[in-house]
Amino acid sequence: MTADPLSYLPLTEPTFYILLSLAPGKKHGYAIMKDVRALSGGRVRLSTSTLYTALGRLLDQELIERLSEEQGGGPGLPRKFYALTDVGRRVLEAETARLQGMLREARLRLREGGA
Repeated sequence: MTADPLSYLPLTEPTFYILLSLAPGKKHGYAIMKDVRALSGGRVRLSTSTLYTALGRLLDQELIERLSEEQGGGPGLPRKFYALTDVGRRVLEAETARLQGMLREARLRLREGGA
């Protein structure tokens, strides 16, 4: 995999929110789904299949890693936890900077237009 964060940009909105969800630390799939919904103000609602397809792609790109399975808080199978890799964090930072630049330019243009 390439280590140049810019080569991964632009990110789709679901991918951005998945990476952002993992920025503070490891999470299991259901926690990522809930967090993405909250972070996006309800706009992005990931189905289970969409989430795990995205997680598989992010694993293949080495933007996230799967951690050893841990027993959840209740009965049942152990949960799979995911975390950002160093490359994943750099990609998230690069996308955040790209979006901030776009927003800065939009604000300048809107001000120039009298808005």
